[in-house]
Amino acid sequence: MSAAPEIVEWPARPYMAIPVNVTMAAIGTVVPPLNGEVFRWLAERGAAPAGAPFWKYNVIDMDRELEIEAGVTVPQALAGDGRVIAGTLPSGRYATLTHVGHPSELAGVTGTLLDWAAGQGLTWDMSPDEEGERWGSRLEIYLTDPSEEPDMSKWATQLAFRLAD
Repeated sequence: MSAAPEIVEWPARPYMAIPVNVTMAAIGTVVPPLNGEVFRWLAERGAAPAGAPFWKYNVIDMDRELEIEAGVTVPQALAGDGRVIAGTLPSGRYATLTHVGHPSELAGVTGTLLDWAAGQGLTWDMSPDEEGERWGSRLEIYLTDPSEEPDMSKWATQLAFRLAD
C-alpha cells in the first residue's frame, strides 16, 4: 500500500552516515547493521538523531555496485571520525512516496515513483557517468522502528528523490 506521490520542499539538513559500496546481492545483509552503528556512535557522543534512519543512494549501477550511505539526520553538524562521516542533505524539491509494506516491495514502489515523475515531465538531480547513475539526493527513509513493529509487512518507508532545479 502506497500513498500518492507528491512534491515537497525540504531545507538542507546535516547528517551522519557510514558509506559503503555494495552489490544488490549483498545489500540486505551489509547495509542494515550500519544504521544501528551510526545510532550507537551518536549515543557514545551524547548526540541525538533528528529524524528516522535512511539509506542515501549516491551511485546506482544495479549490475555492478551501489554506493550507499546509511545514516540519520542530526540537529547540528558534527565532526566524523573516518568511519562515520558528516554530510548535508541538500535543500530543494523532492518527489516523495510513502509505502507501507515489506521492504522487498520497495523496488516496485521505486519504479512507481520514477514512472510517476516521468509522466509529470519532472527531471531528477541525477547524472549518468562511468560508475552508474550519480544522484544528488536519493533517499529511502525508514519510518518504522523494528523494535516497536516487528511485522515487516507493516513497515512504513518514504522514498524521497531530489528533483533537478
